[in-house]
Amino acid sequence: MISSSVFPMLLAAGLPGYATALIAIATFAIGGGLGYFVYRFFVNKKFSSAREEAQRIVDEGKLEAKTLRKEALLEAKDEQHRMRSELDKETRERRAELQRQEQRLATRDEQLNKKEDVLDRKNSELDKIKQQLAQKEVDIMKRDDELKTKEGSIIKEIERVAGMTRDEAKAILVEGLIETAKKDAVTAAKEIEQKAKDEAERRAKEIVGLAVQKCATDHAAEIAISVVALPSDDMKGRIIGRVGRNIRALENATGVDVIIDDTPDVVTLSGFDPVRREIARITLEKLIADGRIHPARIEEMVDKVKHDIENDIKTAGEQAAFDASVFGLHPELVKILGRLKFRTSYGQNVLKHSLEVSYLAGIMAAELGADVKIAKRAGLLHDIGKAVDHEVEGTHISIGVDLAKKFKESNAVVHAIAAHHGDVDAKTLEAMIVQAADAISGARPGARRESIENYVKRLENIERIANSFKGVEMSYAIQAGREIRVMVKPEEVDDSQTYYIAKEIASKLEAELEYPGQIKVSVIRELRSVEYAK
Repeated sequence: MISSSVFPMLLAAGLPGYATALIAIATFAIGGGLGYFVYRFFVNKKFSSAREEAQRIVDEGKLEAKTLRKEALLEAKDEQHRMRSELDKETRERRAELQRQEQRLATRDEQLNKKEDVLDRKNSELDKIKQQLAQKEVDIMKRDDELKTKEGSIIKEIERVAGMTRDEAKAILVEGLIETAKKDAVTAAKEIEQKAKDEAERRAKEIVGLAVQKCATDHAAEIAISVVALPSDDMKGRIIGRVGRNIRALENATGVDVIIDDTPDVVTLSGFDPVRREIARITLEKLIADGRIHPARIEEMVDKVKHDIENDIKTAGEQAAFDASVFGLHPELVKILGRLKFRTSYGQNVLKHSLEVSYLAGIMAAELGADVKIAKRAGLLHDIGKAVDHEVEGTHISIGVDLAKKFKESNAVVHAIAAHHGDVDAKTLEAMIVQAADAISGARPGARRESIENYVKRLENIERIANSFKGVEMSYAIQAGREIRVMVKPEEVDDSQTYYIAKEIASKLEAELEYPGQIKVSVIRELRSVEYAK
């Protein structure tokens, strides 16, 4: 840089050529040396800076490497510690499992040793038994040979004594065995027949119980007399009338006896015909309400009441046939059926009894696969003879059969009516069903006056058994004895005990009482807390 600037200056000054060349060389040398030193300076400086930077990078690299190595060592130690812990845990678990397996194996080994000892003892016992059996077999074979020899001699002796050959004796023996087999077969047949009857009876009881559960009708116990209430005892004189003309006119028009005694405020009507008795009762009630009581008025009122009763009878018969779902009855037979509304048997209303028999017979026929229509029809008409048995000679069965034939009822219905009391053998399933339904309706507790005392006694016994248990406060037999509701004391019996009390009461009822169907035991526990705000 300096030589290049000085050289032109020298030329411009006019110096000689040689001097100028020297100066130029000197300038070039100085400039080159100066430039070299400057270059070296800068190069050394840059090299120094680069070296320092490289040293710094190396130092940082060493530091970072040292840090990374420390972190790697820490991670390695942590991983080593974790793996060692897992290994220790797994080792402990395996050791424990091995100990358990060893214990099980030891136990099993002990059991096997015991079983082996037992088997050894049994094997020795079996060997002894085999030896004994072998010895017995030898003895038996010897005895068998002896028996065969003796059998041959005995057979020859028997043939000599009996005077017959072995085949002849065998034929006699076979004949005797056949006779014995026949007797055994007859005995077995009787046993099978008896079992079949028992099973049939059991099944019949189930069906009857089902029918009784499904059927329930209202019944009212009626008696052979009617009682008319009077507003006062003065009315008795008016009913009697002057020299008894009113009472005679009423008795002649109705055909019943009017009993007037010392019983206050009542008049009793007595008559065998329930229709006449009902006519007399209604007539007398209307005469008392009207106030005009004299013979002409009595006859007029009796005629009017007879007409009303006839309509009532017809309506009752039609309603009964409709309720029983029995259609196509002859109109006259419907009227006769309606007369049963005023007929009672042992205190049981015959029309309601007939309806109940029809219901029961229909249910049982459906269960047994019989003809439901015939069963219900025969059940409704089975007591039809009782409607006119006070007017016609003969039993109500024969009268009913005649009426059924007269009004063109089927032979199956006629036969069921004839057989419902067992006077004729029941030849059809429907006749048997009507027979059973009639017995159920008549024997139902409370249906007839004859069994009412036993019925009440059974209810009392049910309540007595329930009250005998500890913690029972009171009990009530309801639904004609088909359910007993037991109230327990809440402070003595908790909810869980009510179940056991119900089971114990049911068990005691089954053991001590005889009853139709089933009895539902309901144990009720109620806790009431009462307080008054003042």
